[in-house]
Amino acid sequence: MAIQTLRITGMTCDHCARGVEKALSSVAGVVKAKVSYDEGTAHVETGGDVPGPVLIHAVKAKGYGAELVDAKGPIIAKGKSGGSQNPVIGAIKGIVGRQEAPARLHIAVIGSGGGAFAAAIRAAEEGASVTMIEAGQIGGTCVNIGCVPSKIMIRAAHVAHLQAHHPFDGLGKQSVVLDRGRLLAQQQARVDELRHAKYESILESNPNITLMRGFARFKDARTLIVKQPDGKERELRADRVLIATGASPAVPETPGLRDTPYWTSTEALVAAQLPDHLIVYGGSVVALELGQAFLRLGSKVTLIARSTLLSKEDPALGEGLKAALEAEGMRILTHTTVKHVSFDGKRFMVDAGGEKLAGERLLVATGRKPNTSGMELDQAGVKTDQHGAILVDDHMRTTAEHIYAAGDCTTHPSFVYVAAAAGTRAAVNMTGGEAALDLSTVPEVVFTDPQVATVGLTEARAAKLDMETESRTLMLDNVPRALANFDTRGFIKLVAERQSGRLIGAQVLAAEGGEVIQAAALAIRSRMTVEELAGQLFPYLTMVEGLKLCAQTFTKDVKQLSCCAG
Repeated sequence: MAIQTLRITGMTCDHCARGVEKALSSVAGVVKAKVSYDEGTAHVETGGDVPGPVLIHAVKAKGYGAELVDAKGPIIAKGKSGGSQNPVIGAIKGIVGRQEAPARLHIAVIGSGGGAFAAAIRAAEEGASVTMIEAGQIGGTCVNIGCVPSKIMIRAAHVAHLQAHHPFDGLGKQSVVLDRGRLLAQQQARVDELRHAKYESILESNPNITLMRGFARFKDARTLIVKQPDGKERELRADRVLIATGASPAVPETPGLRDTPYWTSTEALVAAQLPDHLIVYGGSVVALELGQAFLRLGSKVTLIARSTLLSKEDPALGEGLKAALEAEGMRILTHTTVKHVSFDGKRFMVDAGGEKLAGERLLVATGRKPNTSGMELDQAGVKTDQHGAILVDDHMRTTAEHIYAAGDCTTHPSFVYVAAAAGTRAAVNMTGGEAALDLSTVPEVVFTDPQVATVGLTEARAAKLDMETESRTLMLDNVPRALANFDTRGFIKLVAERQSGRLIGAQVLAAEGGEVIQAAALAIRSRMTVEELAGQLFPYLTMVEGLKLCAQTFTKDVKQLSCCAG
């Protein structure tokens, strides 16, 4: 009998250890294998001469890293000129030819956004060789044409608005002097900077990630055909594939629309000039964020929503935001469908049913669609829903073995932080680990002013789950920070399970609501009751203190409390 010890890397849980243990036990000649996740080691008892490289190969075939160790540490498998060769090298030559290590797991990642990079980095850390395939710009939507440029523009618009409309007596107000060219140049310079720092530089510095330019489609479950920029096609085989191709603006089949130079968010964010009158078609996140930004930078804005604003959320959020935007001068038409669009070379003519609108520009922001068209997913057995979104489970597995998906091209919520979390977990699973993505508590933010922030269940969603609830709504004129800011627009609403008092949802309409919602998310995640939340210490004169005050309203009249009553 002999015992060999291996150091195992890449394990993330005890389940991983059991998988490695099973792989080692299946090797001929192994009597017993014991793997410890906590220690990161494997002790293997063999009944004969089982070479160490064979054991290493069995571990790496499961997607983990492994090396032989003795009492003094790792055995270095290298020979010296003029001397005898390390016995490990001889074993490798005898068992696997002249190779000094078994072949590495090869993972193909289609896309280069947040989810794709999170997966590529983690997979490389786990010892895999990664080929990233990208047909467009490195970095995907968020850094290039989404989160980053939009939040820069929104922040600039906020500052412009405060110059002319701040609430403080004794401070002069002034009309904004706008140099759109300089503002745009600063915005795009920051986009370029972040793309290089967070994406391009990683490709440059990580030897285990290789970039391949081109559009990928499936030949079969393990083979991709990549059409390169020069038109040539290259075949690529991989042990695992991650699809992380994101989404793009969806354009409705409105008569006349496709024959006009309409904007999507992509064009709007880099517009060299601001239109005198911008017509926005849409009533959700992108339409509202960019509509208010253009309004505050000086454009007249008319917004057309097919339903209510933020129709998937608690109705009070859309109603409150509508009042705030209209108070700033935005015209909003709800429950209105655009019947026809035309463009005469200077102006858009929009038939909104009973009214015809004219404007210099038209922004279409009616949703987004998964980027799955043309990939021939059926060739690999990957199924999608009716909208083209890839069906995935909580391990990011698709309906095809060895193929995973993450981000906006899937049925998961379309947020970059969800995509990144999914990408990381997909990489763990592709390299032999076991990691699930828990989407039971996903905070969401709409970066209007006031901001809309939500997490957990609304009363309506809870009712569909047959949950009995109790809720309270606290108007912001009860929050000291809002009073000090002279901005009491909005409210905080908490939803609790009636029987247990456990917090199950929060809806916030408030300035800096996005900074408030994570505290609610943590409370829900921790299964806190509203009574427990009400008893927490919150710093005075912060907006997040509104959560405590709202929680207190389940049992008290907060109007009868002193400013910072506990």
